[in-house]
Amino acid sequence: MGKNAPFKFDIVGSFLRPEDLKQARSEYAEGKINLDALKAVEDKAIKALIGKQKEIGLPVITDGEFRRSSWHLDFMWAFNGVGHEKTKEGIPFHGEPALIDDTFLTGKVSVDNHPFVEHFKFVKLFEDENTVARQTIPAPAQFLFQMIIRGNIDSTKAIYPKEEDLIQDIATGYKKVIRELYEAGCRNIQFDDCTWGVCVDPNASFILGTDEAGLQQFIDKLIRINNLAIEDKPEDLVINTHICRGNFHSTWACQGGYDRVAKDLFAKENVTGFYLEFDDERSGDFAPLQYVSEDKTVVLGLITTKSPVLEKKEDIIKRIREAEKYVPIERLCLSPQCGFASTEEGNKITEEEQWAKLKLVGEIAREVWK
Repeated sequence: MGKNAPFKFDIVGSFLRPEDLKQARSEYAEGKINLDALKAVEDKAIKALIGKQKEIGLPVITDGEFRRSSWHLDFMWAFNGVGHEKTKEGIPFHGEPALIDDTFLTGKVSVDNHPFVEHFKFVKLFEDENTVARQTIPAPAQFLFQMIIRGNIDSTKAIYPKEEDLIQDIATGYKKVIRELYEAGCRNIQFDDCTWGVCVDPNASFILGTDEAGLQQFIDKLIRINNLAIEDKPEDLVINTHICRGNFHSTWACQGGYDRVAKDLFAKENVTGFYLEFDDERSGDFAPLQYVSEDKTVVLGLITTKSPVLEKKEDIIKRIREAEKYVPIERLCLSPQCGFASTEEGNKITEEEQWAKLKLVGEIAREVWK
């Protein structure tokens, strides 16, 4: 097995939380159990999850993001200078708001002993000759975006009158976490990045409060902060980017094909591969893949985690062949379009349906890539 991700049979990272884990997290939040008791439940659930990942033949293992409430915010909360509080309005998704904590700056951004490093060390214990342990984290662009969205921009400017200083501090913090993950044995990091979902949305300029020229400057800025964070990474550390348009309780936040960002993002972001959402018409067609530079791999997110309906194998293979018109088959891989539980609520799908989806991905990958 090749040790470098992306893999022909791949995943995005998060899994449905088992009920006993949800209960333990709730009891911890209410002060009914202590941190050690919560960690014992987490450890047991993650160990069982990794066993299932190996059982279906996945070449990559993750902790399912079982130790966090959301795919991105817990990572930010562990930085100095970042605060959060229970939201009153949430983030608008199609059909319902995502009631995740409002997250904002309280001071200058820095980081010491990020807890995700210890989280990774536990997964690393189960790595073997057939698997690679992966750490998923929000992209630096996502961190920046969180602090300059409309509700946060004024308080951020009070702390960082010059946005460039914020960009540099975020990048420096990421470099430190990446270095510590590497020293802990991590060789595969995944950036999760929904900022591109915003940029491709027909309402992008309105959402960002800018015009077309301002949107282009925003795109350039997002690519630059991601590249800044990884510019000094060790040569044998693989960093990839996953892009989607929102994934909360089987709902979505943005829509639009990759056309608006493809020429810049697919050629200029210095990652090894892109995990791209392509599970329905909201993602557009495959034509933008023609701009993916020849040194990068594309993971086609063709199996949806938002619906329990199991796709037909022949339909997925047909779509892979369509994508092959733009990227050679040896540089294509397959995965679900996103995780099964980007937040601890999880998508409207059962664990049995979750594993059926992944078994289908594996079956198709073995058939297409032999």
